[in-house]
Amino acid sequence: MNKLRFSLIIGFLWAMAPIFGQILEPVKWSFSLNKLSDTKIEVIADATIDDGWHLYSVNLPEGGPIATSLNLESSGAYTLEGEIREEPKPSSQYDSTFEMNLAWFSGKARLVQVIQLNAETATRIEGYVEFMACDDQQCLPPDRVDFELSVTGTATATEAELKGTEDSASEKLVQGEISTITEEAGTDESEGENYWSIFWMAFLGGFAALLTPCVFPMIPMTVSFFTKQSKTKAAGVRNAILYGISIIVIYVILGTVVTAIFGADVLNALSTDPWFNLFFAALLIIFAISFFGAFEIVLPSAWVNAADRGSDKGGLLGVFFMAFTLALVSFSCTGPIVGTLIVQAASVGGMAPIIGMLGFSLALALPFAFFAAFPGYLNSLPKSGGWLNSVKVVLGFLELAFAFKFLSITDMVLDLHLLEREVFIAIWIVVFGALGFYLMGKIKLPHDSPMEHLPVSRLMLGLVTFAFTIYMIPGLWGAPVNLISGFPPPNNYAESPFGVGKSAPGGENTQGESTSALFEGMFYGPQGIPAFHDYEPALRHAQKVNKPLLLDFTGKGCTNCRRMEDAVWSNPTVKKMLTNDFVLVSLYVDYRDPLPKDQQYISPSTGKKIRTVGNKWSDFQISRFQRNSQPHYVILGHNEMEVGGQRGYDTDVEKYINWLKAGLDAFENSKQETIGMDSQE
Repeated sequence: MNKLRFSLIIGFLWAMAPIFGQILEPVKWSFSLNKLSDTKIEVIADATIDDGWHLYSVNLPEGGPIATSLNLESSGAYTLEGEIREEPKPSSQYDSTFEMNLAWFSGKARLVQVIQLNAETATRIEGYVEFMACDDQQCLPPDRVDFELSVTGTATATEAELKGTEDSASEKLVQGEISTITEEAGTDESEGENYWSIFWMAFLGGFAALLTPCVFPMIPMTVSFFTKQSKTKAAGVRNAILYGISIIVIYVILGTVVTAIFGADVLNALSTDPWFNLFFAALLIIFAISFFGAFEIVLPSAWVNAADRGSDKGGLLGVFFMAFTLALVSFSCTGPIVGTLIVQAASVGGMAPIIGMLGFSLALALPFAFFAAFPGYLNSLPKSGGWLNSVKVVLGFLELAFAFKFLSITDMVLDLHLLEREVFIAIWIVVFGALGFYLMGKIKLPHDSPMEHLPVSRLMLGLVTFAFTIYMIPGLWGAPVNLISGFPPPNNYAESPFGVGKSAPGGENTQGESTSALFEGMFYGPQGIPAFHDYEPALRHAQKVNKPLLLDFTGKGCTNCRRMEDAVWSNPTVKKMLTNDFVLVSLYVDYRDPLPKDQQYISPSTGKKIRTVGNKWSDFQISRFQRNSQPHYVILGHNEMEVGGQRGYDTDVEKYINWLKAGLDAFENSKQETIGMDSQE
């Protein structure tokens, strides 16, 4: 009876293990075909995503998380046409952890790949999707779902297990038929939020351009022209308003043309392309030097003269050409701002360049319409003078600073290590320090007017600039300088990743011995904490040095893992404990390095083929701890049994410290119990 009861309890616990272990499957896939012609077909992969989870886009920058992919195995029966189409457009958001814009889907997603059949014998389409899903607290390791679609047939979409070969015995197979897809793509609220941010940023850029000597003096001149040349005041107001609308139309057309010529995908690729960033950085430096007064950049006079002649036509067409003339004449001031805005809008894609130009031109056009309607307020405008050139010079300093951001992208992508974190911050300190001295009147440039006294506005702005400059100085010694987060390269792309004057993190163990040296198989992990990448060497080392083993199931593309490392592991107490009291092993579940053929296997837990190093650690996590999300932390004793329990994503530092202490206490108790058992024997 006792044996029967014991067997029932074990069976019940085994059946409930997936529930308690939280094996998550937040993304469900279905596959179908859509016939476009006799030889052209769309392969469609539809994903249903649980609430609170997101699925990464097909297009992600290098160095980020694992992108979703739709892979087709053609065997010559068909060829791919064009790129994978995503529906709806994934939302894009800047991720401070990866310091890049990342795109993902929520709720549902569709991937569409057009193929051209090459042979009449092509009767089925085989392939697989590879993907990674995350929520606000955890990420799952990359997963793969295989499918097989029949070009002819009437079978409804079903899901089955592949049978017959070792390589495919572990994969899910989805079979289906050709169908016509009529479901409309959805929308994403965060896409609208990105567009609004682009709009307001562009609006501020337009306001800055408005205060330059190329544009500001044109306001009273143009409004006076319309009011004097018009037969009635109403006609003058109408013409000035049409003039403002024409400015908006011209810049919106510019954004539309850029989007139409390059396309959203190309613009997004250009925003992370090293050579484009190098070209744009050089362009910004040239514009900055021009803003400083070294030379004047103007468009060909023939263009300006042609536009000016068009303004003589009168009527609506003449008003439009007057606005076009303003756009050409003011190019030396507005060109750098417009270019910067278009590059920034490119990283968002879609309609962003058009919306950006709408915001920019609206800021330029509003004053003309306003002062035409209320000409009496023209007298309240500050007089043109030296302050306009000062605005232009300040913009020049900002253009110069931003140029090094684009140079930094080129340097990191090409891995040149010429513009590492310390060098970048030093350059910004010099640039903004020089700006502070300029605002205080200590630096004079060619077109500056004599200044008898320092205006209060320049004094206040100068003080803020000096405060910002001093704030950046500790960044040279490894301070986070969060106000400029995302501009300089990350901490690990630095001459001194552990801080100036420190070649490696140090510490002492309980015997007073230095821990700065690395043992065989170790590396300096996040926050400079010594760690292993492989479980077996880490376990042997932990047994050798008589310390508990801390398993860190993580991933290169795991945002929340980076947040834990930045918010929790950076704490001095946590960092010291992980360095001195534990042996840390970081097991990356998204490493794509293939395992040797003789080490690949079918997982008894999931039935999937384990092909890569990442698959191995993911399967280890699932089969041993019944979890498949990251970050996931486990403390093991020398007998490979848990001590102190498991922990997931939680940035409460105090709780993490208490968990580590509890694990240490449990480890010591387990050693004492082992000693007691040995003594009894």
